[in-house]
Formats: sequence, C-alpha cells, structure tokens
Amino acid sequence: MNKLFSSLRLIRAHCVKSQLVFVSHNCNLNQISKPAVRKTTVKYDKIEPLGWFLLIIPCSAFGLGVWQVQRKAWKENLIQNLKTQTNSDPIRLPDNLEELSQLEYNPIHVRGKFLHDKEIYLGPRSLLSKGEATSQSSLITTGGSNSQGYLVVTPFKLEDRDMTILVNRGWVPAKKIDPKTRPNGQVEDTVDVIGVLRLHEPRPTFVTKNQSGTKLYFYRDLPTMCAATGAAPVFLDQTDECNAKGGPIGGQTRISLRNEHLSYILTWFTLCGATSYMWFKKFVVK
Repeated sequence: MNKLFSSLRLIRAHCVKSQLVFVSHNCNLNQISKPAVRKTTVKYDKIEPLGWFLLIIPCSAFGLGVWQVQRKAWKENLIQNLKTQTNSDPIRLPDNLEELSQLEYNPIHVRGKFLHDKEIYLGPRSLLSKGEATSQSSLITTGGSNSQGYLVVTPFKLEDRDMTILVNRGWVPAKKIDPKTRPNGQVEDTVDVIGVLRLHEPRPTFVTKNQSGTKLYFYRDLPTMCAATGAAPVFLDQTDECNAKGGPIGGQTRISLRNEHLSYILTWFTLCGATSYMWFKKFVVK
C-alpha cells in the first residue's frame, strides 16, 4: 500500500512540473511574438507660447482660402450679371446725365449723325469678339491683317436734343487708322446707334498719361476726351449689329473679368494643409 501511495505522489509531482513548464513556455512565446510598440504621446498642455503663435500661419491660410471661395462666387455672379445686362433691351438716353452713374453696361439707343472730322482714337487694342480677345486666325475672317489696332471714337450729334456724345464705333487695324483708308465706313446719314454705356476709366498702372490736344488716347479718359471734342461726358461702345460696311468692327466691350480665384483657393488650402501637418508634428506629437 505504501508503494502505491509513493507511486501516485511521483505521478502527481511529474504532472505539476509538466504543467509549469508548459505555462512558462507559452509565456515566453507570447513575449517573443508580441512586437514592440512605440508609444506616441499627444500633449496639448505642454505646447510653448511660440507654438501657439505659429498656429496663426495655418489658421490664416485657411481663412484666406475660405475668403477666396467667397470671392470666386462673387466674381462669377458679377460676370453673369454683366453679360445679362449688356444683352438687355436698349433704353433711351436719360435727360438727367447724373443717372448714368447707375447704368454702366446698359445698352442705350440714340439717333443722330457722326462728326467724322473730330474722330479720335483709343489704343492700341486687340480685337474683341463677344467680349473676348480674338486669335490671329480669327482676324482673317473679319478682314483684319494684324492683332493690334485702335478703337475709333467719333463725336455723335443727337437728333432729339442739342447734345453731342462720344461713340466708340469699333476696332480698326493699325494700317486703317487713317479715315482715308476706309471711306465707305464713314457714314454721313442720320443713323440709329445702340451702344453699351461706359463710364470714365482711371489711368491704369504703368500706362502713359493722356495728353490734351492729341487724337490718340491710351485709356478712356472722359474729361480730357470730351474737352478735346466738345462732347458731353457720355461714352457708348457701339454694338456689332450697328456696324457699317467697310467701317470699324463694333462690339468692343470687354465683358469678361479676370477670375483666377480657383488657383488662389488651391494655393491657400494647400499651404494650410502643409503648415498644419508641420505644426502638429513639431508641437503636438512627442
């Protein structure tokens, strides 16, 4: 009987030892197979004042990007309104010329005679088609021989009142600036003219200042041009439907505006994303 109990004790001790070895082996395997994980700490409470100050850069870039989105919508709406306005029904020239300040780009109908002996020129200018600059190939179909020319601005004596205004009859190539080269286009009869109202144009940057007593002007300087021709401060861009055969090409109203806001949007939001990432890596992730 004692031998039996001794055998059972040996068997039990062997099983316990085997179990301990197995558990120890599993623990070692777990420790070996478990990869080392690098702990990343995010600490907002330890950001230095300089870090918070530099956060202005991505925040400002984001704000400018949002502002450009708003500007893009505003510019597209403005362009659409101008196109709609220039294609609206023409109205009669108001008796009170002070009302004209609210009517720019509105078509206006007038009747009278051109005073060709007092015509002046505005330029140099590129030929426009539907408010856009034309290509060299397009000039061939319109009879032009080069891409640069001048706008012929002619005083127009109104039939219904004692007033003379200025009418931009349209574009001619540089070699046709002399009226003797286009006699068929010098209409002498009383005619109806529809033109888009334009207001005074401030002198653009880097453009030569207009000189009084000359026939060539670089920008739409109404006070100087009207003083030279004796006209009232009313300026119309004649529409192409009023073109005279052999005369200047009308419809020279530029209705397209620069709209580069999409590139600005991409620039500012890209800068915002890049600087935000750098700021986060520098001051937040330790």
